[in-house]
Amino acid sequence: MTTSDHSSSSGYPDSESPLSVSEVTSRIKEVLEESLPMCWVAGEISDFKHHSSGHRYFTLVDQSSQLSCVMFKWQARKLSFTPEPGIKVMVHGHISVYERGGRYQFYAAQLQPAGIGAQALAFEQLRKRLEQEGLFEQERKRSLPPFPQAIGIVTSPTGAAVRDIIQILGRRAPGIQLILRPTRVQGPAAAEDIARGIADLNLHGGADLLIVGRGGGAAEDLWPFNEEVVARAIYHSALPVVSAVGHEIDYSIADYVADHRAPTPSAAAEIVAQERGDLLRRVFEQRQRMRRAMLNRLNTCNQHLQNLRPERLFRRLGDRLDQRGQYVDERRNALTKAFDWQLRTRVESLRRASLRLEALSPLGGLARGFSLCERMEDGRLVRSSKHLNTGDKLRLRFHHGGAICSAEEIIDE
Repeated sequence: MTTSDHSSSSGYPDSESPLSVSEVTSRIKEVLEESLPMCWVAGEISDFKHHSSGHRYFTLVDQSSQLSCVMFKWQARKLSFTPEPGIKVMVHGHISVYERGGRYQFYAAQLQPAGIGAQALAFEQLRKRLEQEGLFEQERKRSLPPFPQAIGIVTSPTGAAVRDIIQILGRRAPGIQLILRPTRVQGPAAAEDIARGIADLNLHGGADLLIVGRGGGAAEDLWPFNEEVVARAIYHSALPVVSAVGHEIDYSIADYVADHRAPTPSAAAEIVAQERGDLLRRVFEQRQRMRRAMLNRLNTCNQHLQNLRPERLFRRLGDRLDQRGQYVDERRNALTKAFDWQLRTRVESLRRASLRLEALSPLGGLARGFSLCERMEDGRLVRSSKHLNTGDKLRLRFHHGGAICSAEEIIDE
């Protein structure tokens, strides 16, 4: 064999030994990892697979290219939302080669939405999922006991929330028992601690209801109350739960699941003590009303006793006699006046009757020159000559005096 063949005795084209596929892949991996260190990559998720192993596999795309990505389960535990196709995200990690498959891919260490906060997206995703599962249904929400004897509180032992609750319940419902289960209310392990606190108070058995919450703060400080573990702990609580997280404008997943939502911890204390406070107010009002009624009754009885004193009785008796005497005088005067009036009336009536009788009396005509003629025989008045006979004895009456005569001649005219 000649030198012009450029062939070695081993049969290879040159003196260098060939690289294996694994070696080439390894060298490519080194070049990629050295030339492109940890960085952020922006893109849109085109597909996503949550493997049973816990790893997440997805593809990032833009207008002209795509990039295979993997996020191992120990990294995925930090996710605060569920990646879905169509979501624009930012991925932090490094490029490398999957040697067995001989393809490069991006190894994600962090994953967060682009353009919208991860917490807001996680909140909305969890809210929709739990709503579909029925955790927010109004039918399952329970009424609060009207007169609780003991209230369980799941919150920080040093926060303003527990101080406000204690102060308000001490004023509105004195004597009520408070059972505090101290918990962390912010930080990575707070959600699990809150869930355990709810479970512990359910096992304790001494509370009638629970208040779960904390005072106001930044959105990230309130986030533990948006965790699924807290939502399910509230849902599975055998005791009614009042959620009191942050301020009026703050809404959490716990608020949707709880039996009642209070805008603040102070408002939660007002709510749970409302019936008791109303009862105490009604008792106080009734007590005041009874006190006023008793005082009025005592004043009436005292006045009655004053009226029954001997000297007052004698005065009243004398006054009563005077009143009766005056009344008798008034009645006597009235009777006298009535009698006088009746007498005058009767006298006047008799006078008018007498005048009428006098006017109608036959003797009245004698004064005007007329006379009466009576037959001596029977004393009857003679009204016509036809009743006379010649020789009848007659008596004549004049206005003054009279005369006796006899009928000598009868004249008929």
